[in-house]
Amino acid sequence: MYGGGALLIREVTRRTGHGWTTIIVLGLAYGLLEAGLIDQSLFNPSFEGLEFQSAAPISALGLSAYNALAFIVGHSVWSIGVPIAIVETLVPARRTTPWLGMVGLLVTGVLYLLGSVLMFLDIRKEEQFLASTPQLIGAAVVAVALIGIAFAVGKQPRLEIDRQTPKPWLVGTLSFVISGLFFGANESWMGVAFKLLLLTLMTALVRQWSRRQGWGATHRLALAGGALLTYAWGGFILTRLLGRTESIHLIGNVIFASGAIMLLIIAARKTCNAYPKKGLEELP
Repeated sequence: MYGGGALLIREVTRRTGHGWTTIIVLGLAYGLLEAGLIDQSLFNPSFEGLEFQSAAPISALGLSAYNALAFIVGHSVWSIGVPIAIVETLVPARRTTPWLGMVGLLVTGVLYLLGSVLMFLDIRKEEQFLASTPQLIGAAVVAVALIGIAFAVGKQPRLEIDRQTPKPWLVGTLSFVISGLFFGANESWMGVAFKLLLLTLMTALVRQWSRRQGWGATHRLALAGGALLTYAWGGFILTRLLGRTESIHLIGNVIFASGAIMLLIIAARKTCNAYPKKGLEELP
């Protein structure tokens, strides 16, 4: 479901000549579909035994504003944006070209739908919960609207700014810090406001930086890498908060965090090989 969704979003975006704005907004639609229609954690007040509507509740909609923001934006950034950015870095010659043929598209679409159906059935059985019809229709309508917005705004001409970009290490550090603050924000209305402030700040910075001369592969990798490392340490925190303190959980977190670091190292080397002069000068 995750890999299929990311592949489909990337393929549609690149085939239509759109860019990262489209990928991120389609990622928001993906996150809403998953949390609103598939596992329905957006509306379930006790998903997996947790209080999912106590943080910044919106009673009229039957959801938590805090979790809605965390789920939808979290999927857009970490389930969709980060993996696409890193894998594209690994194949610089084909970064913006389609990867799938018609058979590949069909297989990927079937896998995504199959994964979604299996997830829905499993969660339905375990949770014994089904969102109300207005909630399901509302989530579907907003998701469709996001898809429309993604293709309406994602192909605007990029006007370059005659200023130098910051060093990639600075971009990566800022990405790591801001994504960490977003990840760990207090579960309250104050936390919602803080998350929105962080999103606004990071969006404004990235939009400005990406228009400057010199913005390239090392910056994109740094941006994705900082966010990926946040989830690497965040995994240790979440498993402990969920009471999963057995050795197997710690070992699993160590394996996945180490894999994330190794992946970033490989991607950084690939970037240096593809852009030897620029890469070596800009990488820390």
